[in-house]
Amino acid sequence: MAGSGRRPEHRGPPELFYDETEARKYTQNSRVVEIQSQMSERAVELLGLPQDRPCLLLDVGCGSGLSGDYISEEGHYWIGMDISPAMLDVAVEREVEGDLLLADVGDGIPFRPGMFDGCISISAVQWLCNADKKSHSPPKRLYRFFSTLYTALARGSRAVLQLYPENSEQLELITAQAMRAGFTGGMVVDYPNSTKAKKFFLCLFVGASGTLPKGLGTECADGEEVHQAKFTNERTRFRNAKGKSVKKSRDWILEKKERRRRQGKEVRADTKYTGRKRRPRF
Repeated sequence: MAGSGRRPEHRGPPELFYDETEARKYTQNSRVVEIQSQMSERAVELLGLPQDRPCLLLDVGCGSGLSGDYISEEGHYWIGMDISPAMLDVAVEREVEGDLLLADVGDGIPFRPGMFDGCISISAVQWLCNADKKSHSPPKRLYRFFSTLYTALARGSRAVLQLYPENSEQLELITAQAMRAGFTGGMVVDYPNSTKAKKFFLCLFVGASGTLPKGLGTECADGEEVHQAKFTNERTRFRNAKGKSVKKSRDWILEKKERRRRQGKEVRADTKYTGRKRRPRF
């Protein structure tokens, strides 16, 4: 999707961009599936859900249900909203466990107050910054989305929205509308020094303000924390300069090991040899 250098949201409205062909291509791309799964895992982790019971989550921009698969694996229930009929058709074919709703989140979240224990969104919210129709006002649509989301969430819960901000102005617009709607919180940036692994998560609190979690990989070699987030106009989808997947690269391996550590699994210590290619044996 990012191969041409143009962001998907610049190529047309999501319901048209994600047609039948694009929806299938997206869901059958193993690299996309893996990245979506990683980001869903991180988003659910940032929700800080109670461990003693299953929760009901809202998945905004659920697409073909890739993020919902992870929610189901964790033993939670979910309802997904998406504007693309083709994406939801693929989700139905895949027999996902969540309930699905065809809707434009820019028109608001149509659920009763306090219904959800949390909300996640993967790679969707930045679409609301585009005016795809003459009647569309991005600030108004963002405010409508955030204010109705705030109402639909239980007090003390969180919303974690992973997004690809185009620039600092866009990020400020999104964050300002969230705060105006009543949320507290802020941006958690994982791996801020890596062009490939860097991810933005808008972590929002409903009611009581919580402590913002730290981003992964935010400590330099000298132990100082990194607070500065850089923006680029292009979305880097785990690619190196030659366009190849960086799966098995050092960044990828370190991220995977960090996830395993957070899950309490035993992981080998990182060394200067981590991710280094071995010479072929003859």
